[in-house]
Amino acid sequence: MGYSAEVIQRARARLAEAKADRESENQQHLYTAYEQVPRLREIDRQLRLTMALAAQAVFSQGGDVQAAMNAAKEKNLALQQEREALARTYFEEGYLDETPICEKCGGSGYMGSNMCECLSELCRQEQKKELTFLNVGRESFEQFRLDYYPDRIDPKWNVNIRTVMDKTYQTCRKYAYGFSEKSGNLLFSGDTGLGKTFLSACIARTVADRGYSVVYESAGHLFSKLERAKFSGDEEAREEVKKYGQCDLLIVDDLGTEMPGQFVTAALYNLINDRLLCGKAIIISTNLNTEDLSRRYSPQIASRLRGSFTRVAFLGDDIRVKKNWGM
Repeated sequence: MGYSAEVIQRARARLAEAKADRESENQQHLYTAYEQVPRLREIDRQLRLTMALAAQAVFSQGGDVQAAMNAAKEKNLALQQEREALARTYFEEGYLDETPICEKCGGSGYMGSNMCECLSELCRQEQKKELTFLNVGRESFEQFRLDYYPDRIDPKWNVNIRTVMDKTYQTCRKYAYGFSEKSGNLLFSGDTGLGKTFLSACIARTVADRGYSVVYESAGHLFSKLERAKFSGDEEAREEVKKYGQCDLLIVDDLGTEMPGQFVTAALYNLINDRLLCGKAIIISTNLNTEDLSRRYSPQIASRLRGSFTRVAFLGDDIRVKKNWGM
């Protein structure tokens, strides 16, 4: 999964802290046990000694090495059995087990070159925190209310508004719960206040919950960060915008509300084109139709949006107005 470097760094720091806490807890249990049952300290000392003697026998050039090894093993086994018996007698089960924070990777976070489930879960949690910080991630599909959309025919499109929005809801839900690295792209299109931001946030939360990396940005913030990374020489900004290309799902909200210009047009084209070439999913929400997009940006951008994105229509009346007036 394409988590950003910042998310992975925070997750690794949490894993290292948890590993240190577990090791400290295990050590404290051991010191407590030594105080209550001094014989345990002596057994552990003898175990270390027999291991050292066995190692010495292996590298010894004289004497019966095999006999020395067998004697060391027998003594070691007897000591371990005595230790286990004392642990069962005086302490609850598992008290003296020096269990690592993760039995699969030992707390390193990786199994070979692959990320372990323990670190992956922490990355998922850190990703959710990042979305919550942006006021995204609290929304859920269960909060969606179809009754906000009138059960009548839209005069412009000659379709039933509520029927269209039910289909839109089902499309978004299916996309989120079935998301994979092969998922396609969505273009949310419709007027202000019809639920585009809400449903894109629902998708962001659900996809992040399922362990994928999600970056959610308003168009204004996104282009501002891209411009700063390109022209300011800010290395931190350059590192930050890398996540736009690395994440599994990029969501760009309110395209068309940013200040227009040649840089924005070029940056949008490159962003869309790069993610299409890499096969990485992107969701764009906008109040503009395809003709507006062609005029504001370029015919090439409009063509990619038409050809490589599934259009998801949003119809109805401004929900914010209805909520404010208690409708």
